[in-house]
Amino acid sequence: MPSQPSGSKLSPSDSPMPDAPPRQDSLWGNVRVLLIALVVALVVRVAIAEPRYIPSNSMDPTLHIGDRLLVDKISYRWQSPHRGDIVVFNPPAQLVKLGYTRDQAFIKRIIGEPGDTIQVQGGRVILNGQPLPETYIAEAPQYEMPAVKIPPGYVFVLGDNRNDSNDSHVWGPLPQQNLIGKARLRFWPFDRLGSLA
Repeated sequence: MPSQPSGSKLSPSDSPMPDAPPRQDSLWGNVRVLLIALVVALVVRVAIAEPRYIPSNSMDPTLHIGDRLLVDKISYRWQSPHRGDIVVFNPPAQLVKLGYTRDQAFIKRIIGEPGDTIQVQGGRVILNGQPLPETYIAEAPQYEMPAVKIPPGYVFVLGDNRNDSNDSHVWGPLPQQNLIGKARLRFWPFDRLGSLA
C-alpha cells in the first residue's frame, strides 16, 4: 500500500464516504415496523384487553353514557368471576331470540355466583337469605323476583340502575362462556379516570 507523503492532507473528495442506505430499504423498514405494531395491537385487542364505551344508562350511577373503559379479557382464563365484578358479555340465547346480535355486548355487575340463591323482595336483593349491602345502585329495585338458584357455569348479573336495566332479573342467569371480560379501568372522561376493579 503506498504511503501518504508526510505533511499532506486528505481532501474531502479523497475521504471514504459511507454508502447512503437505499431509499427502498428504508421504506420497507418503516412498513415492517408499522405491520408489527398493527399485529401487536390486534393481538392485544383480541386476546388481552380492549376498549369499550357505555351506550346506555343501565349502570348509572357507576358508569355513564359515553364513558370509555378498558376491559381485561384474560383474567377469567385462570380465575373465576366474582360477585361485584363489572363484566362485559355477549347476550344470552334468550336475548338473541328477541333480535339482539350475538356480538352485541352488554355490561352489568355480577351479583350471584354458582350455588348462590338470589331473590328481590321489598326493594332489596336477597343473597343466600341475607340482604345484600349495595352502596353503588341508583335506587332500590321497584320489582319483585322469586328466588333463583344459580347453576354451575352461570352467574347472575344486574345493572346498578336497577329499574332501567335489561339483566338477569328479566332473562335469568348468564352462562359464563358469554363473558368477554372484566371492566378494569375508566379512561374517559379524564375527570372520572380510575380503576373499576
